[in-house]
Amino acid sequence: MISMTGFAFREKQGEDISLSVEIRGYNNRFLEIFVNSPSWLSSLEPKIREHIAGVCGRGKVEVFVRLRESNTPVKVSVNTEAARAYHAAIGDLAVSLGINEPLSLSVLIGMEGVLDIEKSRDDERYWLAIEPVLKEAAAAFEAEREREGKHTEEDILRSIGIIEAALKTVASRAPDLEIAIRENIKKRFAEMLGDQIDENRILAETAVLLVKHTIAEEISRLSAHIGEFRTETANNPRPGKKLDFLCQEINREINTIGSKSAVLEVSRAVVEMKEALENVREQLRNVE
Repeated sequence: MISMTGFAFREKQGEDISLSVEIRGYNNRFLEIFVNSPSWLSSLEPKIREHIAGVCGRGKVEVFVRLRESNTPVKVSVNTEAARAYHAAIGDLAVSLGINEPLSLSVLIGMEGVLDIEKSRDDERYWLAIEPVLKEAAAAFEAEREREGKHTEEDILRSIGIIEAALKTVASRAPDLEIAIRENIKKRFAEMLGDQIDENRILAETAVLLVKHTIAEEISRLSAHIGEFRTETANNPRPGKKLDFLCQEINREINTIGSKSAVLEVSRAVVEMKEALENVREQLRNVE
């Protein structure tokens, strides 16, 4: 079982490039991957997403890639026409204001569009630097999610154990249901007819009510669902969706048992099962 929440951070310092990769995971019904990186690394985002998708099955995952480099090759070009236009406009302004002051070159090159500075970007070079750090961070992220998932699994199975124990109580007290129904019918007949009680009529009424109120099938189905829950947990590393479905089925059987039962011990066991199941469903929101 793997948790959807987790965190990992890895960084690397090189001669020309220093970078860091941070990964954060949150609960989410589907897999959503968000990559936050410098705009000039946008072409590498599909590769980053692909790698994260290979690690995560569900959840919202945020990946932050920060990269700084030194000694980057730079290409500088001059827009001579823009420089001439700025020079002419500033010269006209100086004449109109009566200012006799020479225009320095430093002022001109600071004007927008006069100098065009372009850094030489090599996507393959960046990816060769990012990939190993990304893999290391993703491995740490997965390990943390697995550790958290293990603790969650233990908690879930403890709650399933509570449901199983309560179900045993229900099964052991199920025969009391027939007795309770029979005694209730006897009491009603005695109130209406006194000593003139027809045993055959009581048996017939009891049989009718047992058809409506027997919980043998619910006990059997609930036991089967719990067994399937344990099997899925043991064999599927990402059982979240299937277990969520099984919880719905388990909840349906528990509710049916509760609505049919007239035995106090069974009603108490139903309350215990509902509380334990609620904890299971809450925990399942955190796992893939």
